[in-house]
Amino acid sequence: MSSIGRGYGKIILFNEHFVVYGIPAIASAIDRYVEVKITDSEELEIFDERLKRANDKIEMKILNIISSKIGVDLSKNPIKIEIKGDLPLGSGLGASAATCVALSRALSNHFNLNLRDEEINELAYYGEKIFHGTPSGIDNTVSTFGGVIWFEREKNIERITLGKPLYIVIGNTGIPSSTKKAVEKVRKRRERERERFDEIFEEARSLAYDSRRYLEMGDLDKIGECMTKNHALLKEIGVSCKELDMLVELSLKSGALGAKLTGGGLGGNMIALVKDEKDQDIIAREFEKRGFKSMKVKVG
Repeated sequence: MSSIGRGYGKIILFNEHFVVYGIPAIASAIDRYVEVKITDSEELEIFDERLKRANDKIEMKILNIISSKIGVDLSKNPIKIEIKGDLPLGSGLGASAATCVALSRALSNHFNLNLRDEEINELAYYGEKIFHGTPSGIDNTVSTFGGVIWFEREKNIERITLGKPLYIVIGNTGIPSSTKKAVEKVRKRRERERERFDEIFEEARSLAYDSRRYLEMGDLDKIGECMTKNHALLKEIGVSCKELDMLVELSLKSGALGAKLTGGGLGGNMIALVKDEKDQDIIAREFEKRGFKSMKVKVG
């Protein structure tokens, strides 16, 4: 008998990093996923097709934590776990959270636990803490629930209904992104520059409410302006890099309505908002001409 669980990737449209400090963020699921397949076995094994290796230490640690939380003794119920998917690793698109969600769902299905989404989300957050130390919780929440969400720490999530669909191009710097490293960098800089950071954080808070309004109205030009402003704020707190900045500038010069980094920063991915599929193709070609991988997604 085998059981399947999936977790979807995400892009953060507004306010990654700021969300750690209680400021609202807006994120969306994307149609890229991680899939976990579980079968009964004579011994416990994890094989990650993406990593091309078995029994990765971090994945084993996450499995042990999640199984203990749901009361499953894997020494008495050994299983084989296979992990695969089309969501790039280490790029700020929520692959670690999607892995934790997929694993939690697969375990729930395999052991007939019928866990609710809220419970899946909580389990995935425990796994995310192994990957990232003190994550905001936004990645696992989006991966679990899907759609476009308004997220504030320790508050109920709210779904956002878009006035118009968003055509997004994701540009990959090719540099692995460490959310844990970036979060720690922001924390240390905030301790040294508290007054300036407080000002930036208030700008980010105001921007979140403006952005939500424009998303619900479907005002693409204003959404784009807010994205570019958000990138500037993220750059100020130190989580951008020259490759991300270059891709943002290239997007804007090539006709994007707005652009920003997405995810942990210090590498990983950025996103560019465009009017339609034709403009998606233009931006994607510009990225690829310069040797950067791109991905086209539609939100809403």
